[in-house]
Amino acid sequence: MGHKARPCGIPFSATQHLLPPLAMFPTLGLFQKLPCPEKDSCQRVNCIFSHDPNLPPPPTIKIPVEAAIKPVAPGASTTSSSKPATTTPIPKTSFPHKSVVPPHKRPLATSSVGAEHGSTSEPPKKLQRVGPTQRPIAVPTGIQRNAEGVPVLRVSPALSQVAIPVRQTMLKTLYDHFVVLYKNILDKNPTLAAEHALKQEEEVYNKANKLTYRNAVISSVAQIKQRPFPDSVSHPSVGTNAEVAAKEEARKKLAALRLSTSQLEPYVMTKDELEHWGYIVDIPLGVGGEKPSEEGSIQKCERCGTQFKVKKMEEADQCVYHWGRPRIVRTSGEKQRIYTCCSRSMEDDGCERGPHVFYESDPTDLHRRHAFSFTRSPSQSDEGKDTALDIVALDCEMIYTTGGMRVARVSVVDSMGKEIFDEFVRMDEGVEVIDFNTRFSGVTPENYATAKLPLAGIRKSLDAFINANTIIIGHALENDLKTLRMIHHRVVDTAVMFPHKAGRPYRRALRDLVKEHLGKTIQSGGGTVGHSSVEDSIATLDLVRWHVLNGPKPQPKPSTDPPAKSTASKEDS
Repeated sequence: MGHKARPCGIPFSATQHLLPPLAMFPTLGLFQKLPCPEKDSCQRVNCIFSHDPNLPPPPTIKIPVEAAIKPVAPGASTTSSSKPATTTPIPKTSFPHKSVVPPHKRPLATSSVGAEHGSTSEPPKKLQRVGPTQRPIAVPTGIQRNAEGVPVLRVSPALSQVAIPVRQTMLKTLYDHFVVLYKNILDKNPTLAAEHALKQEEEVYNKANKLTYRNAVISSVAQIKQRPFPDSVSHPSVGTNAEVAAKEEARKKLAALRLSTSQLEPYVMTKDELEHWGYIVDIPLGVGGEKPSEEGSIQKCERCGTQFKVKKMEEADQCVYHWGRPRIVRTSGEKQRIYTCCSRSMEDDGCERGPHVFYESDPTDLHRRHAFSFTRSPSQSDEGKDTALDIVALDCEMIYTTGGMRVARVSVVDSMGKEIFDEFVRMDEGVEVIDFNTRFSGVTPENYATAKLPLAGIRKSLDAFINANTIIIGHALENDLKTLRMIHHRVVDTAVMFPHKAGRPYRRALRDLVKEHLGKTIQSGGGTVGHSSVEDSIATLDLVRWHVLNGPKPQPKPSTDPPAKSTASKEDS
């Protein structure tokens, strides 16, 4: 006779000898509210479950599940009758989050056609542009400092061939030596040492390997310690070792270049170009030098724009003005014109006090103050060779006088940058100084007291090394030639060679060109000590050298014979 199977699949008789009598367990009624799973087929004598037919069904538990958001087909519209899906938040202690299906991050494409032509889908893999496979290089991604101010190397350890703690230690060593090297310029450039330490460490890391890295850093430190202390950011010793070496190589190459007339001939301006850029190419009409001074007459002040009576320095009336130039800046999204000297707006009063001065640019007026004349013709005598040079660089400094703006200093260097002339100029008879304009001219009363030659004597001295065939180099040279009352047709102008992006009449400042192309700082007096005409003339010469070596080659111009004018109209000293 077979045993009757229990719901669990174990024969009933097989468990009788294992279970004690049910009477031994007192019934607590814990399961009396739950219906018996076997219902009417239950054969237990004392079933712990309930067999009451009127027992209410147990409550069902609904587990909310967030379904994926289905993409809406193009053109489909939603109506007001559609109800937004609402879900009941899941208690933190009721159910694990593993049962919740996370939503998709982006809608799935509804069809392959839409994926191909839709604007939101990514292009196929074969159409995606990818870069070439390269070996990852651990390089700094930004400047971050620790509590001691040392820059922190922000690289991934997995991408670095050298242990990061080792590289950080070497970086600190480099940083400490850059701080010592830049002690004179760190006040104005507080991040310079950190920037160059990071760049120097990167240079060493890229050239060295795991075994030679430490020694390479030590060698770099030794080179840094041998540099002179810089006094400006553009000093040759500022930068990483590779940058300093590149500067030195460029400087040697530039210094070794001796300019020749054949190299400069394509840069010499034609007569039409000279006239276009404001050069005086012919002697103006009228009697030269008939009225050297305007003392006692009424002129318009160049500084404040008011009418004033011209007086010498001791008697001159004062005005309030801005010595800087106006420039446009954006403030809160609006354009505003302010002065470079004090950052005040155009409507504000001036920031400087000084005497009223005037400036003349009309060739006839300039000719009346002091006569114009051509540079001398080449010597044709058999007594000796002409002493004039093929190439010179020239610069002048001007001051305000009762005869307008007049030359106060003239400096000339030869084609190798050697100074051959530097003299202060005494004003003509009857012309008095109003303002030395030291902020820009660099000329002081003490300098002017040493002047011995008037302009006519200076011009005669210049004849020793300048004739009509000499190529004169300068920056905005028409101003220098005007104040010298010199007419010369063989000119190379760096203001034309390096044009302003806005075109004429705008011109780039000489100091900006020198800093950009030569890495030097000139006119660094900060508006207090003025310019040096020797420094400026050398800077223009170096700019021309740089352009000959690195700049675009100009188109050859038709050759014209240089003028050979007589100097009969030149004043005698």
